[in-house]
Amino acid sequence: MGDLFSAGAPDGGAAAAGPRPLADRLRPGRLAEVIGQEGAIGPDGPIGAMLRAGELSSLILWGPPGVGKTTIARLLAAETTHRFVQISAIFTGVADLRRVFETAERAHAAGQGTLLFVDEIHRFNKAQQDGFLPHMERGTIILVGATTENPSFALNAALLSRAEVVRLYRLGEDALAALLARAEAEIGALPLTGEARAALVAMADGDGRALLNLAEQVGRLGAGPHDAEGLRARLTRRAPVYDRAGDAHYGLISALHKSVRGSDPDAALYWLARMLEGGEDPHYLARRLTRMAVEDIGLADPEAQAHCLAAWQVYERLGSPEGELALAQACLYLALAPKSNAGYAAYKAARRIAKQTGSAPPPDHILNAPTDLMRAQGFGKGYAYDHDAPDAFSGQDYFPDGMARAELYEPVERGFEREMKKRRDYFARLRRERQA
Repeated sequence: MGDLFSAGAPDGGAAAAGPRPLADRLRPGRLAEVIGQEGAIGPDGPIGAMLRAGELSSLILWGPPGVGKTTIARLLAAETTHRFVQISAIFTGVADLRRVFETAERAHAAGQGTLLFVDEIHRFNKAQQDGFLPHMERGTIILVGATTENPSFALNAALLSRAEVVRLYRLGEDALAALLARAEAEIGALPLTGEARAALVAMADGDGRALLNLAEQVGRLGAGPHDAEGLRARLTRRAPVYDRAGDAHYGLISALHKSVRGSDPDAALYWLARMLEGGEDPHYLARRLTRMAVEDIGLADPEAQAHCLAAWQVYERLGSPEGELALAQACLYLALAPKSNAGYAAYKAARRIAKQTGSAPPPDHILNAPTDLMRAQGFGKGYAYDHDAPDAFSGQDYFPDGMARAELYEPVERGFEREMKKRRDYFARLRRERQA
């Protein structure tokens, strides 16, 4: 279980013995000093509005690592005179939670509120999350949970209904530059060229804690100035935030799919590269590209599916990294292919009608009659063999008896579907003539 912090000492009280990391030394002392999250803590933001009204309620702070979730929680406690208690869902068990709640109840009885900060709250299971509810409802605790995962999927609906979700964002270049200036005021000017300074900010990848750790490393490099190339060679770049089972996975595949659908080859290739750099399984990407060919291109370019399957096969034979080029080429082909979801829409409409019509049988005239009994029952009677009809088209009705004809497929005037539309309209005209 984490340490307890007094309301007046958001940094934990007395100064810690021994050296402290730069990120800890520069931890803001007031909410107004937090960089890059003005939309949340500013006067018009949800947290700023709470403080202005003097009514703090439970919160879920949702955002990537290194954007200030823990700091904001600590400062909220300090600025509202609540006890600050910090725990991590990774290391806290049921017995630990029970002790936290019992201590909070005693404090509440004595007239003091408790702000309970739960890091990685999405790691708690449903039963553990439900355990917070009665204490939140009685006002024993103000819960501030931190998560990098989408709360809609990671947290219980009951918990979400009792807390306001506040989204925090990765730090932009201006915010990181301001944070770097704050660091240099503490440790002195960094021996960097202008290009190296920009490279340092890029290496942090929106993570303020990572930037301060990098700045500390630069301070130990010695005399400079160091250029960008030397900096990259000597410092470890922050790994991209990517979890093959988490938000980053679903967010990036959505961006890739929508870029392909939007016919933007450059954006599509960028998101494909981002996923590969993050360690995504290329087999998954091959499957999703094939899905895009079926769902968003369809018969507007029937070759799109073939390109994807061929790229998939090439990757199977070559592996990484060489086989990834085939996936990139398939991605570009899909982005520039004519788009149509007419086949997809027709299929979904057919499934809806199939559910509505239940077990309606095919009409007798299109059923085979291999036995005398079936022939006596009228199976196959009146069937017109299309190859014997003019234009090899009889115009018969193939839907169940009593069911109105459904018009499902509406091809678009793009790509190969122009030809499909001509064929559909041709047979529709013949059908009207035969049935007249």
